[in-house]
Amino acid sequence: MTNQALGALGEDIAADFLRQSGFVILDRNWRAHRVELDIVARDGRTLVFCEVKTRRSISHGLPVEAITALKREHLRTAAGAWLGSHKLRTNGIRFDAIGIVYSTDGLHTISHIRGVEV
Repeated sequence: MTNQALGALGEDIAADFLRQSGFVILDRNWRAHRVELDIVARDGRTLVFCEVKTRRSISHGLPVEAITALKREHLRTAAGAWLGSHKLRTNGIRFDAIGIVYSTDGLHTISHIRGVEV
């Protein structure tokens, strides 16, 4: 499996996890110029921008540790563009990180960190 395919599979797993947790998925893989939002969802009346990182193992660190300062800057930029193109009423916004350690046996490890600083 390519890294790109693994990433897409991880985003599918994350979207299913969020739905099961009561989130409503509004958008996936939304692009503006050179930045992308993996998942945009609602958690109640809060708008949530989710960055998803998927790895095959933790030999090089936890998946969420791969969210660099540059990536956080891109998330801010993309979120601003998304908000500018969608007129929604919310009680606020939040940035979440979802880390997935993928397992071929289907027993994935999912870490959902709410309210990460970007």
